[in-house]
Order: sequence, then C-alpha cells, then structure tokens
Amino acid sequence: MYQNLLDKKSKLAVIGLGYVGLPIALEFAKKISVIGFDINQHRVELMRQGIDPSNELEREAFEGCDIHFTSSLDELKEARFFVVAVPTPVDEHNVPDLTPVLRASETVGKVVKNGDYVVFESTVYPGCTEEDCLPVIEKLSGLRNVTDFKLGYSPERINPGDKNHTLASIVKVVSGCDAESLDVIARVYELVVKAGVHRASSIKVAEAAKIIENTQRDLNIALMNELSIIFDKMGINTYEVLEAAGTKWNFLKFQPGLVGGHCIGVDPYYLTHKANELGYKSQVILAGRTINDGMANYVAQKIVQHLIATIGDVKKARVLVMGATFKENVSDIRNSKVADVVKALRSFYVNVDVVDPHADSEELKHEYGFGLAEKTEGKYDAVLVTVPHDAYKKLDNSYFDAICQESAIVADLKGIYRGKITNRNYWSL
Repeated sequence: MYQNLLDKKSKLAVIGLGYVGLPIALEFAKKISVIGFDINQHRVELMRQGIDPSNELEREAFEGCDIHFTSSLDELKEARFFVVAVPTPVDEHNVPDLTPVLRASETVGKVVKNGDYVVFESTVYPGCTEEDCLPVIEKLSGLRNVTDFKLGYSPERINPGDKNHTLASIVKVVSGCDAESLDVIARVYELVVKAGVHRASSIKVAEAAKIIENTQRDLNIALMNELSIIFDKMGINTYEVLEAAGTKWNFLKFQPGLVGGHCIGVDPYYLTHKANELGYKSQVILAGRTINDGMANYVAQKIVQHLIATIGDVKKARVLVMGATFKENVSDIRNSKVADVVKALRSFYVNVDVVDPHADSEELKHEYGFGLAEKTEGKYDAVLVTVPHDAYKKLDNSYFDAICQESAIVADLKGIYRGKITNRNYWSL
C-alpha cells in the first residue's frame, strides 16, 4: 500500500474537508495523489477554486497539490486509503452526537474494497472506532476488518488559527488493528509529519490519548476560572496573581476565560459519557465542565450588576460585545460561549450589539439567532471584550472613551488591556 501511494498507483482520500480534513488533504497532496471528499457541494466548488471555506488557509496552500475535490461516491471509490476527518459534536444535553462519524462510516462502507485502509481522525471516546464505526463499515461492505481491509486511528492535532503548530510540526499519534497496519499507517503519515509519529499499542489507546489532551486542558482552565471568581470577591486581579505565580519554574501557565469551540468544550463529555456507560460517574471532569459552562452566565451577571448600580433600568442599557468566535483570530463560531453571554444579557432585556472582524454575520444568525452590528453607534454603558483578536489589541483609552459613557465598564475577559484602561471602570476575569 505504502509504495503504491508513493508511486501514485493508489490514491488517498480524505472524507470531511473542514478545519481538520482540508489541511491534511493538502499536505498529503504535496506527496501523493489525493481525493478530497465532502458532502457539501458548495464547499467543494470553493475548494476547486483554491478557496478554503473555513478561511484558515491561503490560496497558496492549494498550489502544487495533486488533489481532486469531489462529492461523488463513484469518484471516491478510486481511493485505496481513506482518512475520515468529520466533526464529533455533542447535542443540547451534552450527549455525544455520533451522526457525522456514523454517516462517514456509511460512506466508507459503500466504497471500501479488499486491501484498503481506513483511518479515523475524528475525536471520539475510547472504543468508538471499533465498536460503533467498524460494524457500520463491515455491514455495508460485506468485508471484515483485518482479513479484508485494515482499520486504524490517528487523532487530529490541528489547532485553528495557529500558524506555528501545524500538521507537519506536531508528533502524530497513530494506531492500527494489527502490527502490519500500524507499520503502514505510520509510514504513510511520516510522509507529511516531519516531527515524526508515535505508534500507540492499540486503537483504544490512541483514542484515549486524544480525549485526555483536551480534558486536561479543560480542567486546568476550570481551575483558573474558579480562582478568578474567588479572587474577584477578594478584590485582586487574577492575571496579576498568575503573573506572580508564573515565576516558579513548574507553574502551569493557564488563564481563565470562556471555553468553547469544537474540542476543549466538547471532548470531555465524550469521555464522561463512556465512563457513565461503564458504571462510573465522573466527578473531577464534570466539575470542571460545570465551572466552564457556567462562566458565560457569571460574566453576564457581572455586567448586569454594574448596569443596575450605574443606570438602574437595564432595559435602557446598551452593551457592546467585541468578539463572537470561539477563539482569537479565527472565523469559527462553533460552540462559541460568547453566544451564551449574549443570550444571558438579553434575558435581562439589555440591548446588545455584537461586532467581530472575523465572524460571518449570516452564519451567526443561522446558528445563534443574532447577527453582527454594521458599526458601533453612540455611547455604550458597557463594553465586553470576549475574544482577544489581534485587531483589538491595538485599541487604547481614547477608543473606549469615544464609545463608552463615563460610567461605563470595560470588561476585558482575557486581560489584554490590564493597566491600560484608566478613564473607565475596568474589570477582567
């Protein structure tokens, strides 16, 4: 398989061309022949024109790539090595929604052939690839894992907006259904991952490794958020405390904030869901999730308390929310906790304007029921800077003086204006 891919006698296909799938497909396409498959024909047409629908990659990233974008199953059948990179969200009750990955498994089941390889990259709980996805593939294809085709798992490590930690520069965890598949899968990924690969002993180990990466980060941020609540009651600035504590060599430098997105705010629920199925109720992980999921309401309440204290009737208050994406310098709004802040503020009948240099207004309307303000108008009673976009870091006293009432509060969640806002009330997590 490896040599055939190298000689372009066989093709590799990436199924799902979002934030994860497209960079992988293009990186492989610099070395071997690739089929990029996505069920969204509009996205396929954009990529054929060298446009990344997720606004992460420049047009240059498509240049010199041996890749064919398609939504056709017939064309997908030409591939012999399949990489599945579809999203794995949770529903409104924080229960894992396997619909995308199971549908992708159905797609694979319709095209996989004897001797083919199937590698999942989607983040799932340990056991999902073999216990949930594999049976779908085997049923539709009539083929059997190990004897007819090979199954593997290699968790994605794409970080949206990060131009330094790219696919090629991060060690890739790989796994396979047997020794032969592990070796082939590792060699294939070594074509594009300069940092090398780590060969996990089993698919479950690789799945578990991915899920705890984000769970660990979630818990550390939850600790920072809880500390922020405590320190606020004490009247001391959390970031000043963290700066002082950070002078010790082994202090982990995490910060408080809203925890959204399609990884950190989602993945822990996959692990706790599986644990619950096995009869174990998570305590530490769910406690962290409770804290982080509650931060949007906490922030909104702080703003409303200020409005009540300064103008009394919150229905007359005007609040500007700066930033709507789930993190800085990206256009991704999936699971953005800023939407929860806006919802909470509006539940108090506060008038809220939202701006963001990266987000799409129509996409926000479709997903959360509100769009972006065309421009900031008049004087606001509170400004909430939720996402530290680079464009916001350049702002100073004069900017906030121009858009704020004298009694207004500037709520700077990530502390980017600490020590810089002196003419208005200032608050940060």
